[in-house]
Amino acid sequence: MRLHSSIWVAAYIRQVANTGATAMLVRRGESTAGAIYIKVSKLDGTAQLFSPAPLFDQVQGRDRAWYSEFKDEMPSERDVDEYLAGQARSDSDIWVIEVEDRAGRHFLDDQLTDL
Repeated sequence: MRLHSSIWVAAYIRQVANTGATAMLVRRGESTAGAIYIKVSKLDGTAQLFSPAPLFDQVQGRDRAWYSEFKDEMPSERDVDEYLAGQARSDSDIWVIEVEDRAGRHFLDDQLTDL
């Protein structure tokens, strides 16, 4: 059974805080099943974006999986924000978490997948 989005988000924000980085909820989505996007700001004007992987990519007993939306690129924060605004227009139930970390850590190591 999959954790509700609200529970997963709270646990993720707590996990990030325990490492000394900062994570904040930017957009609250549907509490049980809203898609979760994770923006990682490197605090230099660039950011990474991790989008939810399709359900068929979630293997090996993982509750959730993500992929890097912009692959190996390092887009500007503005580009990432514009992408997220478009996603929110398409789906009003999405969650957005922003992590601020100069090292660009995303804290999703065991949950990343390639598309």
